[in-house]
Amino acid sequence: MTFKEERIRKITNLYYSRKDIQKAICDFSKNREICPRYFESFGKRPDSFQYPNDVFEMVKKGATSFNCSEELWEDPMKIVTGMPENQANQLRIGWDLVIDIDSKYIDYSKICAEIIINFLKFHGIKNIGIKFSGSKGFHIIIPWKAFPEEVNRVQTKEMFPEWPRIIIRYIIEQTKEQLIEKISDIERPSKYVKNFQASKEVMPDIILVSPRHLFRTPYSLHEKTALASVVLNSENISKFELKDADPLKAEVKNFIPNAGEGEASEFLTQALDWHKENHGKIESSGPRGVSFGGKPKYAEEFKPVNVGEISDKNFPDSIKKILGGLSDGKKRALFVLINFFRSIGMEKKELENRIYEWNKKNNPQLKDGVIKSQIIQSYKNKIVLPPNFDKDYYSGIGIIPTPEEKRYKNPVNYFVKKTFQGRNKFSGE
Repeated sequence: MTFKEERIRKITNLYYSRKDIQKAICDFSKNREICPRYFESFGKRPDSFQYPNDVFEMVKKGATSFNCSEELWEDPMKIVTGMPENQANQLRIGWDLVIDIDSKYIDYSKICAEIIINFLKFHGIKNIGIKFSGSKGFHIIIPWKAFPEEVNRVQTKEMFPEWPRIIIRYIIEQTKEQLIEKISDIERPSKYVKNFQASKEVMPDIILVSPRHLFRTPYSLHEKTALASVVLNSENISKFELKDADPLKAEVKNFIPNAGEGEASEFLTQALDWHKENHGKIESSGPRGVSFGGKPKYAEEFKPVNVGEISDKNFPDSIKKILGGLSDGKKRALFVLINFFRSIGMEKKELENRIYEWNKKNNPQLKDGVIKSQIIQSYKNKIVLPPNFDKDYYSGIGIIPTPEEKRYKNPVNYFVKKTFQGRNKFSGE
């Protein structure tokens, strides 16, 4: 047993035996799919709580934390993996908007959380929930009750994950400049230097907004830190310190705010209008979906190249390294691989097989549900090139592109050039 596991095992029984903690987790999990985590492995899905004591019963069997869905279901136990969209829409009764903020530094996350909450309040959303993630970030929630049942005769409950993704992209676009300024204020040696990279890394993660994606329940423990995912007052974010999440001192508060009916209706409409005006124009730069450091970049529709037989030997070294398996940055790497494979004309069935084979080499592996949702989401949209080699995206997952790769700018350019160079050499041209 590792030191981290030993540390959290020592407090799980004591902490989760508290009746107020059991009730807080169970109450929040109503109508949600839940999944216990047994330190490194996850329990069966779907699952749900009927009574508060169910939480402690799972703990006695080894559970160390609990995760739940953003989506609200009529009966979570009726969920079937891979069920058709129309079946999911019938079971789904709503969704909360959950904004996931994470960073290498808790201070950056606090700045981002404050900016977003102030932005939401400025747009008429008065009741906002926030909790510590358990590590170095925060989860902000706008409850389902705050959204309208329909917009322009479209049922809001059926527009998951499309509309929550649009809302988060809208928030990112409207707050990124302020975030850059705030982070730069605490870092820069002079007023003329801005830290674009740090602000890029702390922006909300859109990956969280995907079908059946789970996030840590309020008051669940975190395996790596042994801290509790405690609920905060939005006015006191700047004063929060990690010691405030000590599980032995945790005070229970309600994560779901008492929002008014339709409180976020106007805000949703604004986000949808913004999306309509900008749809297809803002270049995607990865799962966080934002271009930083200037005006929005515009991308023309990309059509996949057709080179006939696809040979791995023509893949860039960076792609080969990713395909060898990773321990960190797997979600970002998944984004790179899906867009690279689609861009070079790989058939969907082969793409899926290659992705799942790649995942077997990862340690730990991504959950199959994460991979499936990302592939489904990708095929709902137009093909997008993977990030260029000169982007910090690759170094962020531990991959350093070679000078040769950078000369070709993009993995797809590299692959196409190498493929045709090889064929010309073989034919003697």
